[in-house]
Amino acid sequence: MNHPITALVIMGVAGCGKTCVSEALCQLSGATAIEGDTFHPAANIEKMSAGIPLNDQDRAGWLDSLCDELRRVDAKGERPVLTCSALKHSYREVLRSALPGLGFVFLELTPEVAAERVSHRPGHFMPSTLIDSQFATLESPVGEPLTLALDASTYSVEQLASQAHVWWQAHGLKQAV
Repeated sequence: MNHPITALVIMGVAGCGKTCVSEALCQLSGATAIEGDTFHPAANIEKMSAGIPLNDQDRAGWLDSLCDELRRVDAKGERPVLTCSALKHSYREVLRSALPGLGFVFLELTPEVAAERVSHRPGHFMPSTLIDSQFATLESPVGEPLTLALDASTYSVEQLASQAHVWWQAHGLKQAV
């Protein structure tokens, strides 16, 4: 039997809407948003800003920091919602090791839509030239436990957040008091 979902990761490639959906979902659920990008070390940001994709070694310390933050927020009795690309199964397994019952909401979209959206994000370190590398790295989580896949090309942020909220409620979300 699966654990009830006590925390979520909003995942997908750059431009899928992780931050916007997380913020809207936290408004609906009373959960606590954790912006995964803010935990990248300076070397990762420099690398991505230069158009160089991150590798497994680059992501290892970052993922450990995200696990620590998930546990910290959970220990305060809050329900964390983390934004993280979580592109590989192995990355998701690292995150799952942080908390039992960690659920994933996978925001799917095409490379064309992702590139278009990223090209219109002013001031973000992730250039649209890295979109292809993200799709090359992506191992779909569809079929993994406690995972919901949503079409981020078709639905609005509000619709995506609402679908994620309904799914989370059906799988153990306890409303904030």
